[in-house]
Amino acid sequence: MRLRLEVNGRQRSADVPPMKRLLDVLREDLALTGTKYSCGVATCGACTVHVDGKPVRACQRRMSSLEGRVVTTIEGLHPTGEHPAQIAWREIDVPQCGYCQPGQIMGAAALLAAKPKPTDVDIDEAMNGHICRCGTYPRIRAAIHAAAQAAPAVTGKRS
Repeated sequence: MRLRLEVNGRQRSADVPPMKRLLDVLREDLALTGTKYSCGVATCGACTVHVDGKPVRACQRRMSSLEGRVVTTIEGLHPTGEHPAQIAWREIDVPQCGYCQPGQIMGAAALLAAKPKPTDVDIDEAMNGHICRCGTYPRIRAAIHAAAQAAPAVTGKRS
């Protein structure tokens, strides 16, 4: 199938099998390797990207559902890595192994876009299903609060 969509602010067009996973297209066809493969069944959150501004698991999203959509990966969240969540992640030193962090950040960015001043309950609900094998959950929560405090008016906007 010939597919047209926007990825990280750039219009893309490609011939892809309709059942090919978005994760595979991002990593293999577009060389955007920040989105990670982990569980493959949409339960860990490592492959989280935004489709039309909403967080989705790229390992389960088929290309046939993406015609005309806008996809944002960790590479496209901010051109220089200065989204408030990315800054907070660095300042609070969230990552330990780091493998899940692109998905965690994409989940946090979606939450902050929807709720610029999230409570702990909001964070827990939004981040439920984002698994961190290293257990950095307290730092993740702290980073989300820090990002909300740092720039609540811009957390949902790409620069």
